[in-house]
Amino acid sequence: MELKRNVLALALASGLCLTAGIHAMPADAGANATGTAAAPGAQDSSAQQTDPNAKKDDQAKQTQDQQLAKSLSTITVTGYNQSMEKSIDYQRYSDTITNVITSADIGGLPDQSIADALTRLPGVSAERIAGQASQINIRGLSGNFIQTTLDGREQPSTSGSNYINFDQYPSELINMATVYKSSQASLITGGVGGTIGLQTANPLDAPKEQNLNIDARGSYDGQAHDVSGANAVGYRLSAAYQGKFLDNTLGVGLGVAQMYQPHVAEQFVGEASDGSKYSINSQPGAPTGYLPEGIQLQQNGGQERRTGEIATIVWKPTDELKITGDGFYSKFKNESFGYGFRSQNFYGNNTQITNPVWSSLGTLIGGSVAGNPTTGVDPRTGNPYGNQFSNETTADNYSTTTSIFSGGLNAKWDHGNWHIDADVSMSRATSNEINVDTTADPYSGLGTANPQLMAQSMNFQLKGQQVGSAQFGNPGLYTNVNDMGLSRYGVYPYIYHDKMKAFRTSVKYDMPNSSWLSALEAGVYMNNHTYNADREAFVYGSEWNTSPVPGELPLSIPASAAKVTCWKGKFSGFPCFLTLNGPAILAAHGINATPVKDINANSWTYVQSGQVDEKTRDIFLMADIDAQDVFGHELSGNVGVRVSHQSQYSSGLQQVGNGAGIPITDGNGYTSSDYAPLTVGKTYTDYLPSLNLIYHLTDDDMVRFSAAKVLSRPPIDKMLAGSGSWVSNGPGPGAQYNVWGGTSPLLDPLRATQYDLDYEHYFDDSTGLLTAGVFFKDVKSFVQDVTYNNYDFAAAGIPVPINPDTGTQYLNGDYQTAYNAKGGLVRGLELSGSKTHFLPGIWAGLGVQANFALTSSTVHNPTNLGGPTTYVGLPGLSRRVASAAVFYDYGPFSARVSGNYRSSFLSDTQMAVSNQLVTFAAETVYDFQASYDITQQFKVVYQMLNLTNQPTRTYFGGNPQQTGTIQYFGRTSYLGVEFKL
Repeated sequence: MELKRNVLALALASGLCLTAGIHAMPADAGANATGTAAAPGAQDSSAQQTDPNAKKDDQAKQTQDQQLAKSLSTITVTGYNQSMEKSIDYQRYSDTITNVITSADIGGLPDQSIADALTRLPGVSAERIAGQASQINIRGLSGNFIQTTLDGREQPSTSGSNYINFDQYPSELINMATVYKSSQASLITGGVGGTIGLQTANPLDAPKEQNLNIDARGSYDGQAHDVSGANAVGYRLSAAYQGKFLDNTLGVGLGVAQMYQPHVAEQFVGEASDGSKYSINSQPGAPTGYLPEGIQLQQNGGQERRTGEIATIVWKPTDELKITGDGFYSKFKNESFGYGFRSQNFYGNNTQITNPVWSSLGTLIGGSVAGNPTTGVDPRTGNPYGNQFSNETTADNYSTTTSIFSGGLNAKWDHGNWHIDADVSMSRATSNEINVDTTADPYSGLGTANPQLMAQSMNFQLKGQQVGSAQFGNPGLYTNVNDMGLSRYGVYPYIYHDKMKAFRTSVKYDMPNSSWLSALEAGVYMNNHTYNADREAFVYGSEWNTSPVPGELPLSIPASAAKVTCWKGKFSGFPCFLTLNGPAILAAHGINATPVKDINANSWTYVQSGQVDEKTRDIFLMADIDAQDVFGHELSGNVGVRVSHQSQYSSGLQQVGNGAGIPITDGNGYTSSDYAPLTVGKTYTDYLPSLNLIYHLTDDDMVRFSAAKVLSRPPIDKMLAGSGSWVSNGPGPGAQYNVWGGTSPLLDPLRATQYDLDYEHYFDDSTGLLTAGVFFKDVKSFVQDVTYNNYDFAAAGIPVPINPDTGTQYLNGDYQTAYNAKGGLVRGLELSGSKTHFLPGIWAGLGVQANFALTSSTVHNPTNLGGPTTYVGLPGLSRRVASAAVFYDYGPFSARVSGNYRSSFLSDTQMAVSNQLVTFAAETVYDFQASYDITQQFKVVYQMLNLTNQPTRTYFGGNPQQTGTIQYFGRTSYLGVEFKL
């Protein structure tokens, strides 16, 4: 019944919110002006550094292109059958182990972003962030091991690290996406897990001289009705134009895609342990165990807006010369709020806990919690009782604005046996995230010079992967503005800039008279990459007022700045709370929140700011193999080597203390001389051989073998040089200098050796395929945090300040940094199958598609977030990943239902104060789409995403009993129309 109500509500809502919009018009999978299919290399000439899908011998290349063009031109089906058959053809004629999704598949399915489309490929999965597929994992490796290019150009990131947030890329503006699972010398380095090559459309490949597509869809999210202040209605609009002029020698392509959608979620959060054991109360003989920090519940709402734009000009004055200029721009703005409560500080001897319930790891997962006595000595510590426990009201507001620009100029020249390709580009990404954290607590004496936190209590019970329970001892306190005071208000901007300037060129020479080689190719790649991180802060007051800041007492809350809110749906029954307007509360007291760099109270704003400069200088040499008779069968492929030279240096501030640095005046006017600038880094050179062989058993059967050495650069945010410090064992001659920071410019790249073996069978007329493959990766290292004792700072280029007691440098102490931990093996099995036209008559349009991947690893990561130290797996690795789809095309009607499954996996994308390493529980997400062509120009489309309202569930320490986060995002429905001219 709920599903039917959502469909009906969508139909009503869509009629109100539908307006003009688009569906980016990709080239018709390579169709040329006469309607015949074009060669894959013509799909977008700038899309690849060296087109890995094309044979290199000119005559062999023509033969391959003719085979592909002939196969594509014989496809007469439409809808999902057409998209699948075209993808099969591109995969079949590739020189590397690849999976492909075409424009018809990307644009024709219910995808929020290109990430959704990629998850339909074998061994490819996505991490859902805020309910959307965002970070991609390939073969069990996270986004930091994946290289991404757009039209052959390395992409910067808005994530603040190396991994790409694929929700930044509207699926409407992408013409084709290729996942390269094996490497070759001409591919840009960076893809230990794989390389994702996104391509935009070439207007000269458009089916007609003038082409226009418009798409408008309204959306509805039923979860919004459970969240106070959330909007249920959204829309997606897109339009694309492609035109050919001057006798088809000049092509112009323009596209725009816009999305507005509500940000809706409800979440129950069990917080992490600090890995220490505590007595649960101060009674003699009280049990001891691992205690979590607390629990929290939130209602999340807000809105997300994304605008993508693309422009392409292609000029082909002769058959030998083609010049392409193009640019892509995308802006994503997410404004969200989170209102609720947080019961915090169960650990640290801050509470009296009774009726404990323990997990199998000996960690508290339920009980009755109360604050400590206000007076007396705590026998657990021998000190006066601490009292930092509260059921605090929270208001977390997030505003994130990210943008990406990627553009350049490409020239190709083909003359006889010589082929030259040159490309110059500039790409940049920016991310401006502002986190506003507001907390309020019940106080007695509010408004006086000495307000006191009221005594409080609560009961809670975690329920594993289900929503837990919580009750407050005096729930009326938390909805009475006369009892509640604002304790702390913090504003924390995270600002990142990521810029790349690149040049690449390659020269290829065909060898038509060689019996084994079809071509030789050499090339150069240069990239200057600059990354900047900038932190600021504004903080008023302190949580629970337990560390009072002079002049920053808890603030009374005006009735106009708070509203009583209660829970609905799955969360009904939890205590009601106040939704707080933090800026209005501060304004009522004459306070203006302006975040600045603060070197006094928040010195981390300087330590965590800085710049990283990477310079890449690569050359490659590759020979294409084309032997027609090897034991009676054709052997093709390539062999080559890439030499990659990398320079990585970071500049930042190091805390040296004792006034030994340079004078720095912060945004509050405070001057300190305890910090000194430093620049630290290294260079390295790697030789990366690669081999790809394809043995053609028959016209429809082949065996592929690949071997390569590959590397991914260290996560760029882990290479910042800034560091804070402290002195231990002092004063005196034994004083030691210690450094904290958790980052290091001295990290090595993530190197690996990999092997692949695939068998592929293709059905006649590209109506299906069956593939089976195994892969093996020996990853040499992974980046982890570490604390070194008695570290030799001088040897690492880190200056050690002078000990004023001795006149010489401090002794070496601890160094909290990042390092290259021992790696391990990643291996797996991938199966894929698809088939169309296997039934007669009216059922001929029925098709099926299924993928399955089984992956394992010898890598284990330690974590104590669940209590005792346990060892969990490799971030990004799901042991099982599967997807399946059933689709049907009959005349003007098309329909498709699909499901994506991934078993549990580890990720550090859950945020607390910092990123936390948690296990994401297994999940299956189902989507549905149906469309009907009213005329050749108009189509009606209906979609429903996340049919079963699959939540995101996490837990700590690899133990499902210890709830991390449970988030429900709702199901989203779309109803819209498409217009094609």
